[in-house]
Amino acid sequence: MLERLSQISATQWALAGLVIVALFAFSAWAILDAWKRDFESSGEKVGWIQLIIFIPVLGALGYVFLGRKRGVPIQ
Repeated sequence: MLERLSQISATQWALAGLVIVALFAFSAWAILDAWKRDFESSGEKVGWIQLIIFIPVLGALGYVFLGRKRGVPIQ
């Protein structure tokens, strides 16, 4: 198993690192966006934030396509 890891080039490691950082940044943005929006109830806001934290990429995608429309930006 470890022999396979030594066959990965530096470019492949860098690309994998970039993908991981991009996915982390996307999830962090979704958490911050949910935090800055006003939902019908505080439980809904907490639910979206928990979903994004515990299921990072899928939760963030779900929030962007479904939850973001439900919240109103706080002025």
